[in-house]
This record gives sequence, structure tokens and C-alpha cells, in this order.
Amino acid sequence: MLAPTDSRFARVIIDRAIHRELDYAVPETLAERIGVGSRVRVPFRDKHALGTVIALLEQSDAKGIRPIEALVGDAPALNESLLELARWMSAYYCCPIEAVMRSVLPQVVRQAKVSFKKQMFVLPGGKIDKDKIDMLRRRAPRQAELLDAITKLREPTAAAELLRQTSLDNAALRALVKRGLVEVREQTVERDPHSDEEFLATANLVLNEEQVAALKKIADALAHPENAKPILLHGVTGSGKTEIYLQAIRATLELGRTAIVLVPEISLTPQTVERFKGRFAESADAVAVLHSHLSEGERHDEWHKINSGRARIVIGARSAIFAPLKNLGLIVVDEEHETTYKQEEAPRYHARDVAVVRAKIDKCVVVLGSATPSLESYHNATTGKYQLANLTQRVDDNQMPLMRIVDLRQEGRGENKMSILSEKLRAAIENRLIKKEQTILFLNRRGFSTSLLCSNCGEARNCPNCSVALTFHRHSQRLSCHLCGHTAAVPKKCPACGKDALIYSGFGTEKVESTVAQIFPQANVKRMDADSMTRKQSYRDTLLSFRAGKIDILVGTQMIAKGLHFPNVTLVGIINADLSLHLPDFRAGERTFQLLTQVAGRAGRGDTPGEVFVQTYTPFSPSIQFARHHDFSGYFEQELEFRERCDFPPFKHAILITVRSTHEARAKLSAETLSRRLKESLGEEFMVGEATAAPLEKLQGNFRFHILLRGSAIVRLSRLVRETLDKLPLPEDVIAAVDVDPYQLL
Repeated sequence: MLAPTDSRFARVIIDRAIHRELDYAVPETLAERIGVGSRVRVPFRDKHALGTVIALLEQSDAKGIRPIEALVGDAPALNESLLELARWMSAYYCCPIEAVMRSVLPQVVRQAKVSFKKQMFVLPGGKIDKDKIDMLRRRAPRQAELLDAITKLREPTAAAELLRQTSLDNAALRALVKRGLVEVREQTVERDPHSDEEFLATANLVLNEEQVAALKKIADALAHPENAKPILLHGVTGSGKTEIYLQAIRATLELGRTAIVLVPEISLTPQTVERFKGRFAESADAVAVLHSHLSEGERHDEWHKINSGRARIVIGARSAIFAPLKNLGLIVVDEEHETTYKQEEAPRYHARDVAVVRAKIDKCVVVLGSATPSLESYHNATTGKYQLANLTQRVDDNQMPLMRIVDLRQEGRGENKMSILSEKLRAAIENRLIKKEQTILFLNRRGFSTSLLCSNCGEARNCPNCSVALTFHRHSQRLSCHLCGHTAAVPKKCPACGKDALIYSGFGTEKVESTVAQIFPQANVKRMDADSMTRKQSYRDTLLSFRAGKIDILVGTQMIAKGLHFPNVTLVGIINADLSLHLPDFRAGERTFQLLTQVAGRAGRGDTPGEVFVQTYTPFSPSIQFARHHDFSGYFEQELEFRERCDFPPFKHAILITVRSTHEARAKLSAETLSRRLKESLGEEFMVGEATAAPLEKLQGNFRFHILLRGSAIVRLSRLVRETLDKLPLPEDVIAAVDVDPYQLL
């Protein structure tokens, strides 16, 4: 939307943490081109800064107004609905608007340092006299050879590619251009992250009765989006939720509108992209992808493809919710319960909740899909705030996998020393290898050994910056902290007592991979975690190999736990179900139930029934028992009763304030002072906890103290927290971070 000619001033949010908006004069030369959402370069103090225009004004009361220096880009980078969303996020998540802008606009767009890639193209040659080529061959045979190749071109070809194919150099091409025999022109080349892939076109699948009913709810909402409630699609694993998304998006495009699809893990993106590119293969530009594994150039080009209107479907991780699509009609949040949708730095937003608000602003439909919905979303569905669509059966009537609980307390008794694989799981893997079926082994912990201990004095090698033990990685032969990245060499003797008595304790995915490969030398074992998936194409290559049957046993962390569809996987082994169960966090049980259900859902998605082995020291935990029976509603009812009794979400909103400093005493005193001030300003309306040391007391060299707030009126609570913090001068080396609706209490 361009500025009217009588708008003399622009209100700008600059890309600096100054916590205020600034007014600038609009020069006459830019008046017709600057609009709300435009990126501009402005003078700031004695330097320059980039910023975003958020409003156009006819007058301003600011003093010493200076003019905008330049417009960055041809079109506005943000539309008014995204600006409205940014303002809501700033108020709700209790953070400055410029911090929100850093999330809404990708860095490559904000900094404007990357431009479109240009390449020289050789145009197809016209009719060139054969005698000329023969004459040229006598005088300059290399030029003649190249000219001969150019006359056979049917379309413009990159000069570099043509020279590579003919094994000739640039001098020959320049000589032909100089002779006037060849035309070369510069063209823009799009950096497509999937340019080397071919996607086979697919057609709509036949839906069962439950899928038809769910799709009808979405279609009815698309017909009247201004009154539509969010739709929670609660479908068991393998029930065909993705097919419903695909057909709903087809209906959205037919209405002339666009769609966003959010997935929780980058590892899910290749499979999701393949399904969507195949289904919408009639237009190569229809689907754009946004996630952190793109290069800067690819991210730049994908974003501009979206902003220009060429892309009509966007797939990506949480930041894709800010894709600048016009005429947005549908937002799909797949695996809506996943914690990866929650950003851990400011602005600490949850992409699912932002999706619901963006849908309201853009008057479009939002679909939240999951086999194990978050308690907040399911509670909203049962109370009528959301619509509920249920899928209780797997497609093709495939059975849910049989889940067997292995009590590790029994495994470790007597002469049977506890090993990574129980006897039952080991026998099941052997059986699958004989049948040429595939196995997934899940452990949500990286590394080879989780700690290095001295058997003489009991001293553990801990991270100097964090309150955790260092993990041993055999591949690199280093000790590593998974929280701050600190690494250290493995000592030959105990640094505390000097004895040669160091032992490795615990295990991670690296050790599981090694152990399984030793037990089953005939099997091809592959590991999939953040340590092994370092190359850009690692995820895709591993998943393609697994699908092709080249990998017999896939060992991995949570990146293999959800969304993946491999019909030949008939066995899933959960190595230790207790890792997330006993954490000091009210969501620990819910996360464990969700993880077990999701991992188990990878088994039995083909014609052969699946089997799941859950190894645990707490077999009678409700999270494990309800997951064993695939009983979501039973778990939901029990957990909801606990949450209500303790005033936890979804019955009350929560805000977690973390006060941190490199000086423990200052952090503690500041947290205690802040807690006292909050109690004074919030009164009886809200619950304010005492300042207590965080469960993970030291992180990245900082001592941390928590204050937990709870209440119903979350926007009012956020505002009061911000006002209290603004009035409380903290020491320079003390930082208070506010997390609204926290998903991590460690």
C-alpha cells in the first residue's frame, strides 16, 4: 500500500534496541514510493540505520526531524496485517517491538546485503552460414567448435554450463561475441534449494468417512472464514492427516487464496516438501520453503518469491508463520503440540498461538493437527473455543502397534548386568532382520557417554559454564557441553585426585549405534541426531536411504520421532522412556506421553502390524501406561485434574522470569527484589512465586533465578510485568528475561 502524496512523515522502527519509534520526514522524491511496511535507510545519531515504516503521518510533534535517506527494495517488506501481528506479539510476549521485527523479517531481508544472483546466458544461435563455420574452423578451431554447439541450442543456456560441457574457455566465447556471431545476456538465476530434485506428480487419494467429515469442517470454514473457529484435527498416528491438509490446500487455492504449512522439525521438511511439490507439480513456483538450513541466498530468493506473489504455498519451521503471503486463506500447524514451535530467545513466541492470532487478523482458517494434542489445545476444543475433528482409525484399517513395556529393574537383577538393549528388544530386532523389515531405536540423548567419573574420588567432569556433566563424544574424542558448546580434551588421569581411575558412565545415541552395530554386524546401522546430521543434505540423504531399504536400523533422537512415514518399519525400540519423565517441570508427564505415542506411531504403517518396546524403570507411570493403551482421552482427563488443582495451564496462564548474572549474589538479590516489587504491583489478582534458584542453576556462565507468575488476564499481567521491570533499575551485569506461556522450566 503506497503512501498518499500528503503524508509528510513516516514513523519508523529501526533495527536497534532503543525501545521507541522515531519519526522521519518523507522526501518529495520518495513520497510516491514509500508505504507502510517499506524498508528504509535513515540517519540515526551520527550514523545510519535500517528500519521499517510502520505508519505514515500528516504531522508530527517530534523535534529535530531528519529526512529518510533512501528506500530499500522496490516493494514493502511487510503488509499491514503482519505489522498488526507484530504489535500483538510485542504486547503479549512482553518484549520490544524491534525484537519482534527481528523474527518477522529474516536477517537476510533486513540487512539487504544479499541480492539476486545474476548469470551470463548464451542465447540460441540463429542461422549461421556453414561456410562461415568452416572458415572459422581453419583460423580458430576452438571458436568454431563452440559456435557449432551454440547453433544447436534450443533455449538460453548458462555460459558457464555451456563452456563446461564443451571443455572450452571463456576466451573463445568472448571472441565470438566480439565477432557479432553470438549474443550473451545477463539474467537473474533463482537459487532453488530443490533444483536438483524431481517430484513426481500425485493425485488426491480416496478418503475414508472420518477424513471426509474432517475435510468438510475445513471446507465449511473456508467458505465463511470471518466466523471460523480454529480446527483441532486430532488423528491417531497414520490416520491420514497429511492427505486432509493437501486436499484442504487445494480447495484454498481454488478460492484464489494462499496457505502456510508449519512443521516442527527441519528433518520433516524434505518429506513434507516432496508430498506438496508432487501434489502441486503443475506450478514449479507454487511451493516455497523456509527453514534455517537454507543458505542466505536461497532464503533471500524464497522469501522474495513469496513476497512477489509467485509462491502460493509456504512450508517451513516456526518462522514460516511470518511468510509475507497475500490473501492468506489457510494455516496448517502440523504436530501442534511440539515444543520446537516455542522460541527460546526474545521474542519467546509460540508459533501455534501466533498462527491462531494471524488467522484472526487475516480472516483465514487455522488447522492444528496432532495425534497427541497439547492440553491447552484439547481443552480449547472440549470447551467449544476450537472445533474438534477426530480421526480414530489408521488409513487402510492398519492396526495400531502393540506396545510392550520392559521393566529395566528386572533386567538388571541377578547375573544379568543391565545393557542398552534388553533381551526382549534384542530378540525382536533379530527377528526383524531375518524378515528384512526395518527398526527404529529412539533415545533422546546425544553422545557416547553422558559423564566421565573418577571411580576413586567420585569427581565428575562438569562443564565450567553450566550445571551439567560433560558428554563424551567418541567420534571427536572430546568432552562436550550440549548447553553452551564448551569442549575439552579427555584427561588421562582424574584432575581432582590424580588417579588413573576414570570411567565412562551413561550412554547416548552414539553409543547405542556402536553397540547395535557390534551385536548385529550383518545389519546396516545409521544414526540420525544433531551430531551426525551436520551437512546441509544429511537429513534428506539419510531418509532417502532408509526409505529405499538401505538402512536396517535407524538410531536417533526426537528428529525421528514424528511425522515420518516408512511402511517397512515394523519395530520401534524406546531405549529409555524415563529421560523426560522425572524433570522438575509440570509438563514432564505430558511430554513423555506425547513422545512415546509419536515414536510408537512410526511402527506398523504398512501391511505388517507394528510392535513397540518401551524400556523403563518406572513402568507404572500414568504417562507410560496411557501411552501403552493409546488412550489419549484417559491421560487428558487425569492430567487436566492435576493442572486444575495446581493452577497450571490451561486453567491459568504462566509467566516465567529468569534473572541471570555472572555474579551469583547479584542475581539472587535482584531476583528477590523483583519478586517483592511484583507482589506489590500485582496485588491479589495474580500469584507471584518466590525467587528461587533455577533447576539448572548455572547456564553459559550465568547464575539463574526463577520467578513464576500465574493468572487469568495474561495481557494485563504482561503489561504490569513490563511496567514493573521498567521502574526497577537492575545492575548492569544482571539481565531479567520474561517468558510468557513458558514451555521449559529448567
